Amino acid sequence: MSVPAFADIAKPASDLINKDYYHVQGGSIEIKSTAASGVAFKTTGKSSHEGKTSGLMEGKYTDKPLGKYTSTPNPSSRTRRDRYGTVRREPRRTSSATLSVARIAVPGHRAMPLEFGIFLIPSHPSSLLMLYHRAGLTLTQTWNTANALESKVELSDALAKGLKTEGIFSFLPASQARGAKLNLHFKQPAFHGRAFFDLLKGPTANIDAVIGHEGFLAGASAGYDAQKAAVTGYSAAVGYTAPTYSASIVASDNLKTFAASYYHKVNSQVEAAAKATWNSQSGKAVGLEVSSKYRLDPVSFAKAKINDRGVAAVAYNVLLRPGVTLGLGGSFDTQKLDQATHKVGVSFTFEG
Repeated sequence: MSVPAFADIAKPASDLINKDYYHVQGGSIEIKSTAASGVAFKTTGKSSHEGKTSGLMEGKYTDKPLGKYTSTPNPSSRTRRDRYGTVRREPRRTSSATLSVARIAVPGHRAMPLEFGIFLIPSHPSSLLMLYHRAGLTLTQTWNTANALESKVELSDALAKGLKTEGIFSFLPASQARGAKLNLHFKQPAFHGRAFFDLLKGPTANIDAVIGHEGFLAGASAGYDAQKAAVTGYSAAVGYTAPTYSASIVASDNLKTFAASYYHKVNSQVEAAAKATWNSQSGKAVGLEVSSKYRLDPVSFAKAKINDRGVAAVAYNVLLRPGVTLGLGGSFDTQKLDQATHKVGVSFTFEG
């Protein structure tokens, strides 16, 4: 089982408690489609209970990592018969075009540069080596109703195996505000580390790391402001993950706020989760929240949750037809049933 990122140590429980509850927005719509070129488009629109609307358009192209080679007859070679009638093949010199470089091992030969193009194997003049390599590049461009533009460039496994680099550049034309961030993700079988750098503010850095062994997890996170030369915050977490259940304790806000969560997949139809939160300085009681999910059939499920303040929420999700999903949800304050504190929401998702 892979090691999660620091923010995902409690992900199974957090997703069950927080995701797919549609009362958060009065109404939302999401449209997803993929062009023949591989570009994925997503358009979302949301209407809050306060009457505000927001939207976002996103285009994303992923060039998945791929490396392979094939051997084909060499069209640059020719045959002739010698004076004894024996057929002999004479290789011709072959030029190659270079677009990117990696490495590949050919049986019986030392590792050679992998270049994008066609190459002649010296010891096999009757064959050509056709090499193909992609670097795992992802380009994402978003534009929202606040007229904010954001571009993200991701590169996976290019500099080292398991390393993903991200460059995020934002621009707000109304205020001429600009942003530039660099993110690094490094993942190995027993380690998952991340570093987030804000290059124009501070600059600041947030670094976290998680190590794991046989399901046991331990991680820490810290922030640093270079301009102030000070640590801005730190957190720690421990957890245990198994195929059907997980548990974790996360201490955040400079180890002032503690959250313990538990997730259990009872069977193929039922899931349950609970989360308890306590702030050591606020003096308030422990906050508790429990949630459950029941899969009604292969295309629909229902969820319900309630917290220690008596606020309950329910949700229903159904696949109406391939590519069309409907979500319905509601939130009800059981302590104030006679007041207008309840919320309902609806969501439509279209995929093509």
